[in-house]
Amino acid sequence: MTANGTHKLNPLPKGVYVPTVAFFQPNEDIDLATTEKHATYLARSGVTGLVTQGSNGEAVHLDREERKAITAATRRAVDAAGYPHMPVIAGCGAASTRETIQLCQDSGAAGADAVLVLPPSYYKALVSAEALHAHFIAIADASPVPVLIYNFPGASSGLDLSSDDILALAKHPNIIGCKLTCGNTGKLARVAAGSKPEFLTFGGSADFTLQTLIAGGDGIIGGTANLIPRSCLKLVELYGSGKIEEAQKLQAIVARADWAAIHGGFIAVKSALQSYRGYGALPRRPCVVPTEIAAAGIHEEFREGMELEGSLEKSA
Repeated sequence: MTANGTHKLNPLPKGVYVPTVAFFQPNEDIDLATTEKHATYLARSGVTGLVTQGSNGEAVHLDREERKAITAATRRAVDAAGYPHMPVIAGCGAASTRETIQLCQDSGAAGADAVLVLPPSYYKALVSAEALHAHFIAIADASPVPVLIYNFPGASSGLDLSSDDILALAKHPNIIGCKLTCGNTGKLARVAAGSKPEFLTFGGSADFTLQTLIAGGDGIIGGTANLIPRSCLKLVELYGSGKIEEAQKLQAIVARADWAAIHGGFIAVKSALQSYRGYGALPRRPCVVPTEIAAAGIHEEFREGMELEGSLEKSA
């Protein structure tokens, strides 16, 4: 059972997970009503699970209590929508081992089924490979819920875990998977082939979903799925049905949408949510909403993907 006493999923199911964006009111307080609304929308789209406090979720803009509140609201929303077994994963990376463990404990108490942990990178020149390994082992030993390793050099001062690093950590019974946002599909193939059968290897971006699956991965944790969840699911479905040529064509559409999210970051995702869904644009300062002209450009960049998403939504 998880800390909220309702369910336990270990290992997590394979599939499409959405790292949700954070929502704020005009005064920059967290917006739990919109958090629940968006979580419900994603759950009903059929995605496998949700991730709070990922890179898309502005974790570095949130304090400890806000992080707990967002994870709890997400869990509450999917339960109320009729999806009590849908996994919720919480991002828990922090600069110290001590704080990371505290965030893991908070997440379990808030109803998360697992946690996603970035390697600490602020003092990376002073942390040896052995100390970094010990960091993850200490977290896995102390976390009340299973741990996934989050390898994202772009958010970790260039720190890039190797396949050897990840495979060594994968031997721990409470480390059940990884998210590879490094985009290194060779690394992904090595980890998928060399880890225990139940270890989950996720691609960290929707633009290489097909490559992830072909390399032996178990799905994606992709931010663009905030906007086009059904398209991402359809891509996985086509691959699973052996319709590779159709999957390639759909991957191209998803990749073009994902490029807007990659170069525009979570601000672009939130701007598109506002223009297409009617909510969500506000980030926390120092980040700001795009200008009207820039927002129109973002809207246009996502048009192809959103048109596909709309057609899939209508036929559902």
